[in-house]
Amino acid sequence: MNGSRTVMEQDKLIAQLEPAIARLAERGIVRSYRKNTIILNEGEVGDSLFVLLQGQVKVYATDENGREITYGTIHAGDYFGEMSLDGGPRSASVMTLEPSLCSLVSRAAVAQHLADEPSFAFTLVTQVIRRARSATETARQMALLDVYGRVIHTLEGQHGPATNLGPVQLTQITHQQIASRVGASREMVSRLLKDLEKGGYVELGIKRITLKKKLPARW
Repeated sequence: MNGSRTVMEQDKLIAQLEPAIARLAERGIVRSYRKNTIILNEGEVGDSLFVLLQGQVKVYATDENGREITYGTIHAGDYFGEMSLDGGPRSASVMTLEPSLCSLVSRAAVAQHLADEPSFAFTLVTQVIRRARSATETARQMALLDVYGRVIHTLEGQHGPATNLGPVQLTQITHQQIASRVGASREMVSRLLKDLEKGGYVELGIKRITLKKKLPARW
């Protein structure tokens, strides 16, 4: 009974995906992952793609000193792991941010899907280009912006700056998450945010930052 209900729940999640991605997910094996589970490791050879049916994951890399840089997050309905379908090593690691469910689609199954649905090849190529562009932008920020510049780009990048129309509230965001995105220590990010709060630019809460007015270009 429980097994049947689980299959039904999986089928329901797949049915909620975009049709082409749903048909791709149907070719895979569904696996569940606990929160904070590393699904992919940077540098490992990969031959599969993951369709995220439920949950949320982060894409990140670490250096030899253990410092982490977060490239972004992926939500249910999207997929990841496509960058290594050429048989090369994984370009980044992926960890779950909450309990997640994925359809693991082998390289052979992806190839068959592309043969059956040639139009999906353009979707896949577009995805690769979009993520490569995002990685390039992250590298550009790391090279050309100082820590403060990267912090305000992260804060204002998703929803834009606060305007005369009212403040902008960012939820489910922590100082550590910002630090991982900008390649700095949590202590440095916290110090910058505290200074901005004293200046009346932001209001800090628990996993919440409210942008009260446009952040200054320099600090």
